[in-house]
Amino acid sequence: MPTWLLAVRAAESKKATDIKVLDLTGITSFADYFVICSGANARQIQAIADEVRMQLKEHAAELPTSVEGYSQAEWVLADYGDLLIHIFSLKSREYYGLERLWRNAKTVEIPVE
Repeated sequence: MPTWLLAVRAAESKKATDIKVLDLTGITSFADYFVICSGANARQIQAIADEVRMQLKEHAAELPTSVEGYSQAEWVLADYGDLLIHIFSLKSREYYGLERLWRNAKTVEIPVE
């Protein structure tokens, strides 16, 4: 299972909403995939971030090189090298509009479990 899909399944297990995967291969040199999702409140956003970290560590032996925004939990960014995980509050996601910013990226179809 690709690492981005492990992250998606972990986010789904914590009821993340509006999950999107962007394929940035050939568009940028700093990442191949973005996983973008939303949480309803700070506690849920942190729970999503914790679950993604736990699942990627357990099933892919991956740890983030950095995690930003965890304590404020408006926008948590976890950097796994070629994979960046963005977990937003609804307000922050609308404000920053990563999907608009990276509109040239291909949207990856998330397979049904």
